Amino acid sequence: MQNVEYYLDCSSPWTYLSFRGLLELKEKKEFTIVWKPILVGGIFNSINPSVYESRANPVKEKLEYSQKDMQDWAKNRNIDFNWPKIFPINSVKAMRGAFYFIDKNKNVEEYLELIFRAYWTEGKDISNENCLSEIVEKLSESAENFLIFINQPETKSRLAENTQELMDRGGFGSPTFFLDQKDMYFGNDRLQLIEKLL
Repeated sequence: MQNVEYYLDCSSPWTYLSFRGLLELKEKKEFTIVWKPILVGGIFNSINPSVYESRANPVKEKLEYSQKDMQDWAKNRNIDFNWPKIFPINSVKAMRGAFYFIDKNKNVEEYLELIFRAYWTEGKDISNENCLSEIVEKLSESAENFLIFINQPETKSRLAENTQELMDRGGFGSPTFFLDQKDMYFGNDRLQLIEKLL
C-alpha cells in the first residue's frame, strides 16, 4: 500500500480544505496517511518571507479572488468558514497535540477535525490550553496528560524536526504531500493529481 506523507499546520485555511479532501480521497483509494505536523510560521520565517510581504501589501484583485476561491472550495468540502478574529494564530501547542494521538494510534483524524473546526468555523483561540483541554476531553482523553505531553522538550523537538525536515525536502508551506518519498505536491488543489497517481 502506498503512503502519502502529509505535512500540515492547522493555522492554514487551505490545509483545512486539504485535510477534508484527503479524507474523502481515502474513501476512494487505498493508501496510508503519514501524519507530519509542522509549524508553518517557522518555514515562513526561515525561507518564505514573501508570505508576510504579500499580507502587508496585498494585491486587491488577487485577494478578492483568493477569498472567492476559498469559499468555492469550502462549499465543495462542506466546510463553514468564518474568518477568525485572531489571525494568524499561534498553532504550536495544537500541532504538538497531534503527536499525542499519533503515538496512541487513534483519534488523530478526529482531533485534527475538532482543532480545524474550533478555529476556522467557531473562531476559538486554539493557542489557549483551556481550549485544547476541552477538545481533548471530547475525545475521552485526559487533558492533564495531554498538557504534560505537549510541553515536554521531546514533543517540542519533534515539531521543530518535522518543520526542518520539510524545508530540507524542498517544502515551503502547508499543506505539502509526498508520494514515493520524492514526489512533492503543494496545496489543496493538487489532490486531484495525487488521486490520478494513486
